[in-house]
Parts: sequence; C-alpha cells; structure tokens
Amino acid sequence: MALTPTNPIPLGFSIPEFNLSDPVTNRMVSSDDIKGEKGTLVMFICNHCPYVLHVIHELVKIGYDYMSKGIGIVAINSNDVVKYPDDHPDKMKEMALSLKFPYPYLFDETQEVAKAYDAACTPDFNLFDASGSCVYRGQLDGSRPGNDIPVSGKDLRAALDLVVANKKVPEDQIPSTGCNIKWKE
Repeated sequence: MALTPTNPIPLGFSIPEFNLSDPVTNRMVSSDDIKGEKGTLVMFICNHCPYVLHVIHELVKIGYDYMSKGIGIVAINSNDVVKYPDDHPDKMKEMALSLKFPYPYLFDETQEVAKAYDAACTPDFNLFDASGSCVYRGQLDGSRPGNDIPVSGKDLRAALDLVVANKKVPEDQIPSTGCNIKWKE
C-alpha cells in the first residue's frame, strides 16, 4: 500500500465522458446519465483500500445528503481485478448492495476513465459545477486510518454546499490521499 495523493492538475477541466458497466444493474451508465442539475461528483474508490474503507460510510451519507440537492454522484473502481480480486465487479455489487449505495458504483475495466480524470488514488474526488467545470479535487476531510481525527466529510461537504448554492469554491485545496490506483501492466 503506497500512500498516494491526488494529482495536482489545474481546475476548470470539463467532465470527461464515460460509459461504464454497473455491476448492480448490469447496465451501462454514462457521464450524461449521472450529471446533476447543480453539479456532479465523480469519486474513484475500490473495495479493498483501507483509506476508502475508513470513509465509506461517510461517502454513502454524502450520497443521501446531496443527491436530493441536485448533485449527481457516481463511484468508479478502476483497479486491476486480476491482481486485486477483492475489487472484482461481483465484490463491487456486494459492497454497493450491503452498504446501500444511493449512487451507481461503476467498473472501469480498461482504466481509460481513470486516465481521463488523471485519478491517482482511492479515494480521489472530482467535483464539477452545474456547467460541468471541475471546481474541487481535494480531500474528504483530515481523517486517515490511525490518525484519530473523526471522519466528518467537512472539506468535501463545504465544496458541495458551495456548488449547491452556485457559489465559487476556493482553489486552495488539500489533496486527497489514499492507496494508488492499481494499474494494469
């Protein structure tokens, strides 16, 4: 497990398009399908990462709290499932159903979507405003496994609140950190 931060890339890029499989419904879900009226949150997560597991209940709460406020939300797993079988689509379906994900949990088998978003770690967050411009690539909050800071989601929630209110999100953001995306060789 290598501690990896979100890649520091300029904000303002448009939502990269995708069309990925949803292991829960066995349907394809596109970037257009998940766009919200107020904004869109694209999260890169997986099943086995201790950083994701540390915050997964907060990510589910955020879904329930913000989808009703006009935020479209999707979680994407881009890990190599040959080397990391805990991230296989069957296991993704189990996790999504057992935790009652309110949003789709999609499988990026080719890893092209992770590359298009310049995703580096799990969890990795990309928040877009109503116009589809990326306004946030920061952390959920300051909590990490073992640091005794409670999981609150305060940083991502503050950015989401600003997007819902159609206000500017500050560009000074603390990157998320977690396990590196497990790239295929």
